[in-house]
Amino acid sequence: MEQHADQYIGGAWRPSLSADSLTVLDPATEQALATVPAGGPADVDAAVTAARAAARTWAATTREERLAPLTRLRDGLAARQTEIATTVTAELGSPIGFATAVQAALPLAVADSYLAILAGYEFQEQVGNSTVYAEPAGVVAAITPWNYPLHQIVAKVVPALAAGCTVVLKPAEDTPLVARLFARIVHEAGFPAGVFNLVTGLGAVAGAALAEHPGVDLVSFTGSTAVGRGIAETAGRGVKRVTLELGGKSANVVLPGADLARAVNVNVGNVFANSGQTCSAWTRLLVHEDQYEEAVAIAAKAAAKYVPGDPAEPQTRVGPVVSARQRERVRDYITGALAEGARLAAGGADAPEGLDTGYYVRPTVLADVTPEMTVAREEVFGPVLSILRYRDEEHALEIANGTDYGLAGGVWAADNETAAAFARRMDTGQVDINGGRFNPLAPFGGHKGSGLGRELGRHGLEEFLQTKSLQF
Repeated sequence: MEQHADQYIGGAWRPSLSADSLTVLDPATEQALATVPAGGPADVDAAVTAARAAARTWAATTREERLAPLTRLRDGLAARQTEIATTVTAELGSPIGFATAVQAALPLAVADSYLAILAGYEFQEQVGNSTVYAEPAGVVAAITPWNYPLHQIVAKVVPALAAGCTVVLKPAEDTPLVARLFARIVHEAGFPAGVFNLVTGLGAVAGAALAEHPGVDLVSFTGSTAVGRGIAETAGRGVKRVTLELGGKSANVVLPGADLARAVNVNVGNVFANSGQTCSAWTRLLVHEDQYEEAVAIAAKAAAKYVPGDPAEPQTRVGPVVSARQRERVRDYITGALAEGARLAAGGADAPEGLDTGYYVRPTVLADVTPEMTVAREEVFGPVLSILRYRDEEHALEIANGTDYGLAGGVWAADNETAAAFARRMDTGQVDINGGRFNPLAPFGGHKGSGLGRELGRHGLEEFLQTKSLQF
C-alpha cells in the first residue's frame, strides 16, 4: 500500500501540516490502496499564499507564455493515458474500458480544446470609446468530485490557467490518487511555482477552509446541490465569484414517432455507464402511455446485458459504486421506490450474484414510477432507471420540467425539428437530440438547482475572466 504524506504547494511536494490521513479504498475489493494526507486549514492557507504570491506574475504572462506549459501539460496527459485509466479503475471502480475511453481520453480532449481556444481568444475589444479587457479573475479554488475525477480537474484547472489565474485544487477524498498524478504532470510541464497547488483532505475541512479563505477570488465547485448551496453562501459572504456544477434529474423524452428501441437502449446505456454516477444521466425515461409496456420490456432486456463484474477485466460494463455509503444510499432508493409502488422490471436492491465483496449494485429498471415518488425527484447517483408514462406532449413537458434540477436531458422524435422544438421548452442546460453526441466545446451546466455558470468551451474559459474597461 502506498503511503503519501505530502501536498503539492508552491511548485514542490511538501510534508503536510496535518498529521491526519485518508485511506483510499478499492471499491471492487474493499482493500486499502493508499493513504494521503487529510490536509487542514494550515495546508490550505499555505497553498493559497503560494497561489496569491504567483498570481500577479502569472496574470501578466502573454498568451504564448501560457500556451507553452499548457501544451506540455496536454502532452503529459497524452503520455499517461494508460496510467490514468488504471488509477481511476483502482480508486473509483470504473471499468477499464470506460476508464480508457472516457475517464482518461475526455480530459485529454478537453485540454486540447482549450489550447485551440486560447490560441484564438481575443482578450480585448473596442466598444465605442472604450477598450474592454478580459483579465484573470485571480486565485481560484477548484473543488472537484469523485465520479469523473480527472475530467472535472481538467475542466476547471486548464481553463483557469489559460485565463491567467492561479489555482488551489482540493479533489474528492475518495479519488485523490489521480489528482496526485495530475499534479506530477503539471510539475513536469514546468509551470512557475505557485501557479498550481494541490491539497488533499476532507470536503468539510479542507474544502470548507478553501471556500472561505479571504485569499481566494473565485470558487469553482462540482458536487451535490446541498453542498453547493453552502459554498455559495460562504462565497457570498466574502463577495467571491462562484461557479457551481451541481446535481441533476434529467429527463429523456421519447415522443410518438421516434425510434423507440434505439431511444430506450441508448437510455439504458446512458444511465448504467460509470455505474450511474453521472450528474447528467437520463435517470427519468418518459414514454407515451400507448408505448409504455413495450418500452419497459425493451429496457429490461437491455439491462440484462449489463452484468456487474471486476472493473479491471476488459469485458466488464458495470463496476462497483465508489463506496459502501454510496452503495447503501442507492439500494435504499430502490427499496424505497418499491415501497412507494414502483414495479421492479430488472435488478433490485440485493447484492449481485457472486459479488458479496465490493460496493456493487444491480443495474435496476423501475416501472410504474410516478412524478411524486422520491426516486423521480431526488438524485440517486447509481445504476437506476425510472420509467414514467405520459398522456400527451404537454404532460410530458410538465413531468420533464417538474423537478428542482435542470442539468441535461434528451428528446427523441421522428425528426430533429420536432425534437428540437420540444427541447427548447425544457428547463435544462443541455439537451441531446435523437442521440446527439457529447460536445466538449459546448457549454455544460444547469438551470435551477443544477448550478450557476458553465464549464467547457469558450464559456468555460470566460468563467475565469473579469472585465475592465478604459475610456478614451
